[in-house]
Amino acid sequence: MTHPAWREVPQAQVDRFAAIALAEAGELAQAILGAIRHEYPHVKLVEDESGEPMALVGIRRAIEGFVHNLASGSGKPRVPPEVFQEFGRGEGMHGRSLDSLQAIYRLGVRLAWRRFAEIGQQVDIAAPAMYELAESGFEYLDGLVEQSVRGYAEAAARQASERLRLQRQLIDLLLVEHHGDPVGTLAERAARIGWQLPQSIAVGVLLRPAREAMAPAVGQGILLDMESEHPRVVIPEPDTAGRSEMLHRATTGWSGAIGPPVPLAAAAKSLRWAETAVRLIESELLPGGEVLRCTERTEELVLLPSEELIDAVARRCLAPLDGTSAVQSRRLAETLLAWIETAGGAPEVAHRLGIHPQTARYRLRQIRELWGDVIEDPDRRFEMLLVLRAQRLRGERADRVDRAEAL
Repeated sequence: MTHPAWREVPQAQVDRFAAIALAEAGELAQAILGAIRHEYPHVKLVEDESGEPMALVGIRRAIEGFVHNLASGSGKPRVPPEVFQEFGRGEGMHGRSLDSLQAIYRLGVRLAWRRFAEIGQQVDIAAPAMYELAESGFEYLDGLVEQSVRGYAEAAARQASERLRLQRQLIDLLLVEHHGDPVGTLAERAARIGWQLPQSIAVGVLLRPAREAMAPAVGQGILLDMESEHPRVVIPEPDTAGRSEMLHRATTGWSGAIGPPVPLAAAAKSLRWAETAVRLIESELLPGGEVLRCTERTEELVLLPSEELIDAVARRCLAPLDGTSAVQSRRLAETLLAWIETAGGAPEVAHRLGIHPQTARYRLRQIRELWGDVIEDPDRRFEMLLVLRAQRLRGERADRVDRAEAL
């Protein structure tokens, strides 16, 4: 004890006080437990290995610890940590708050103080010293609460860690190729984390803006796996009103892609499109700095990953340009693409390219001379359309890189 009035109490009186209090510790603990059961009948008491309620053990140890400390005069009362940390862990594991536990502690301290006051009178300890004893009791209460808070925090962290582990297991199961109906297996895993299986799903892949980047606050119901090299996000019912805007806000500053909505069993297909888009972002063929939607980047996702195939087709279907200069080849290629896209004549092509109609007519005549009747074949025109659009996309990417380097 650190209070002056208590230090002035003769040791003989302190020893008599301690002897009586320790002799009654078990009986007092039983009385306090009975009052707790009466005041808080909903509280479930956990028993230890001997079958004795842990609460009774904790109350008795708390009383004995306080009294021993009181008798020795060793300063601030030391709280026995194990039992009270376990109380806090129990509240955390069952999803309850610490409010009722703190109320129980206050009840116990009040009842203990009532009996200690009677013992103080019995051994003639002066009132100022007993007031200081009461203050020490409330300090002790703070220590009990502190130990329970530690246990509670430990349980909460353990539960959060376990939920993340189960969530990653569910994500892994969702994203494998399924043959047949996977709902039964998925439902069992989803139930462990309270996740309701959706009808449709979209899968996103993210690129970290920094190694220690905070996880995006994607909101309830959306699964997030931050342990992967590229974090994965699973979005149930992606077409739900407001979900797109919420994800956009949550992923501000991140790069990545969200695959197309698919049925639950086809989640792996949505993942593949998102991974394809992320590879294009890493190759600077798609812009970074935002989370793209694959459904809004269809042309790039279809044409850009097929570079080798497109180049092989280009060597064949654009072979007539081999004998032209680089400038002439570029102009004729853009004119050919404009003609295929507009399905019109020289005026439409001229308007699209911003050139004079006479220039467009001259280029179109050159095209007909170079390709001949092949240009009228719908299948060949479609091939040319794919090749020329792919080249245009690559050219736009090259222009972006040149501008960035110039800055």
